[in-house]
Amino acid sequence: MTNLCKPSLLAATLLLTSCAVQSASAAQPPADVCSLLSADGLSTALGQAYNSPQKSVAPAPFANTVEGTDCNYPPKGSGSTLWFRVYFDPSAPAATDLFARLKMFYSPPTPASGIGDEAYFDPRHGLHVRKGNVRFFLSFRNIENFTPANEGQLKALASQVAGKL
Repeated sequence: MTNLCKPSLLAATLLLTSCAVQSASAAQPPADVCSLLSADGLSTALGQAYNSPQKSVAPAPFANTVEGTDCNYPPKGSGSTLWFRVYFDPSAPAATDLFARLKMFYSPPTPASGIGDEAYFDPRHGLHVRKGNVRFFLSFRNIENFTPANEGQLKALASQVAGKL
């Protein structure tokens, strides 16, 4: 009996430890979610001045999922507002599942490599990114002619955000 108890106890300990480590590694939202993308950092990256973000609640995409935060950065002068939406899901598996489910609504997606755990552009040029338990979206609002340079700008901003998670 003693020979069976030790392996069972060891397996239970390993299971509990791995669950605790996984939940502890989930990114927690900062006090100000919009601080993940500062107006100054945005202005520097895009080469034009932006105002501080206008913050609002982003709706939960499905029942029993978390609400997110919208951060809209209006330009100082002419230009396109940048929309940054972010969700902190309870776990990486939950974020992965939601990311896959939402991707069906934005078909056909175009993969964007090297950003977070997975990323893609939707047909309207919005960049969707998942890193761990965090999902976020970046898009220029009311941009008339989306260019490869704009795509590069969104990728650079997404890398900035992902680096803070």
